Amino acid sequence: MNWITTLLENLNYGTIWFLMLLESTVIPVPSELVVSPAAYHAAGGNLNIFLVILFATIGADCGATINYLAGYYLGRPIIYRFANSKWGKMCLLNQKKVEKSEEYFNNHGMVATITGRLIVGIRHLISIPAGLAKMTFWKFLLYTTIGAGIWNCILAALGWYLHAVVPEDQLTDKIMEYGDVITYTIIGLVVAVGLYFLVKHYRKK
Repeated sequence: MNWITTLLENLNYGTIWFLMLLESTVIPVPSELVVSPAAYHAAGGNLNIFLVILFATIGADCGATINYLAGYYLGRPIIYRFANSKWGKMCLLNQKKVEKSEEYFNNHGMVATITGRLIVGIRHLISIPAGLAKMTFWKFLLYTTIGAGIWNCILAALGWYLHAVVPEDQLTDKIMEYGDVITYTIIGLVVAVGLYFLVKHYRKK
C-alpha cells in the first residue's frame, strides 16, 4: 500500500496515531516500523519521545476498540466470514488466526488483553475475542492501554538506542533484526510468568 509507505516516510504525531490505529485493527502495518523510527527521530530532536509513546498508545487503543466493537456486536459467524473473504485475505487475515487469538484469550482470561498486545500474530487480533466474550469495555480499555503502552515503550527505547549506533539508511533492517530478538524475549517472559502462576496455583491446591 503506497499511501502507508508515504505515511511511514512522513512521521508526525498525527500519522503515528493513525498508523497505530490501523495496526490495531486488521490492516497489516508493523508497529515496529512506526514507533521505533519515530523514537529515532525524537532522539534527533525532531519529535518528543513522550508524545510519540502517547499518540502511539492512543492510536492502538482506538484501533483495538474498533476490533472489540466488531466482536461484541457482529459475533463470531460474521467475523469468520470476513476473515475468510477476499478482503480478509488482503489484510493477511484468515479464520485460523482469529481462532488462535480466541484460544489465547480463553486460556489466559482477561490478562490476555495485556500480554496478547506483546505477541506477534496475536497483538492486533486479541481485541476481537475480548468483544466476543462481552468483556467489560472499561476493563478492556485499561488492559489494552497497559499492554500497548508497554510495547510502545519497548519499541521507543529501541529506536532511541539505534539513533546513537545506526545511520538512518540502515534503520529498517536493524529494527526488524532487533524486533525478532525482542519478540522472542517477550514470549519467553510471558511463558515464564505463566508457568510461575501455574505452579503457584497448584501448590496452593
